[in-house]
Amino acid sequence: MSRVRTVLGDLPPEELGVCDAHDHLFFASPRLPGQELDSVPDARTELAAFRELGGRAVVQWTPYGLGRRAGELPALARASGVHLVAATGLHQDVHYAADTLARLAGPALAEVFVAELTEGIGDSGVRAGLVKVAGGFHTLDAHARWTMAAAAEAHHATGAPIAVHLELGTAPLDVLELLCDTLGVPPHRVILGHLNRFPDAQVHRQAAESGCWLAFDGPSRTHHATDWRMPDAVRDLAEAGYGDRLLLGGDTTTAAARSVSGGPGMPHLLRRVAPRLARAVGEETVRHILTANPARAFAAEWR
Repeated sequence: MSRVRTVLGDLPPEELGVCDAHDHLFFASPRLPGQELDSVPDARTELAAFRELGGRAVVQWTPYGLGRRAGELPALARASGVHLVAATGLHQDVHYAADTLARLAGPALAEVFVAELTEGIGDSGVRAGLVKVAGGFHTLDAHARWTMAAAAEAHHATGAPIAVHLELGTAPLDVLELLCDTLGVPPHRVILGHLNRFPDAQVHRQAAESGCWLAFDGPSRTHHATDWRMPDAVRDLAEAGYGDRLLLGGDTTTAAARSVSGGPGMPHLLRRVAPRLARAVGEETVRHILTANPARAFAAEWR
């Protein structure tokens, strides 16, 4: 039976509710000094604001070694009434110190992922509900191929979905070729993130044809054309018959981007993005993208 693995235990998919399919309550990277998401009160405020607008679930894509604070998540889920899903996995190598990567080098990486999916993250008791990995800009380097091979191994061992950070939305077809064609991961277990940052309709349709999930997650921080083209990209896919493969997320990665700090934060997804998309594709399609789709995308028959 398929279940969504939340920080409070496995959940029937139909109970997930309105879902922010890609966001961060906690995140810390040397690439973003001074912008760490590490405040528990601020995380609580973000969740409360999201809940007030009808949000019921948040999938946190923060992977290994980037300040997940997994031990804080159960209390936040209970206090907010929002289901939370945690992640294992590994981001691009630029987010890690060399000694961290050296410690994980080799085939043992898959064992780390499997342990966090089945036993828990550290001593928190919180089990991850997905594996997050990352590609490069228009390519997959050796680090990406190593982490994706480990993610595929973890998927085959547990059934976990694999979520992929696409650098500026690029190389989705390379990711699918590696994960699905070479490593044998079923396309419906793969979630491609940040497609809004590279709004190429032909590439989007090619990816959708595989049966994978396509996530449009996070407003542009520099008002790129990707922001105003996003509704058209979603409409194009929905009209082509792929509305049941789409996901939406907020992807808050810095303290300044939180609503409590004056940024868009988690509430932006339901306050501004969803109504804007409804004008392009209709309210029913948006409801489906926010509820039925994530319920299927993040559910797994856990082994």
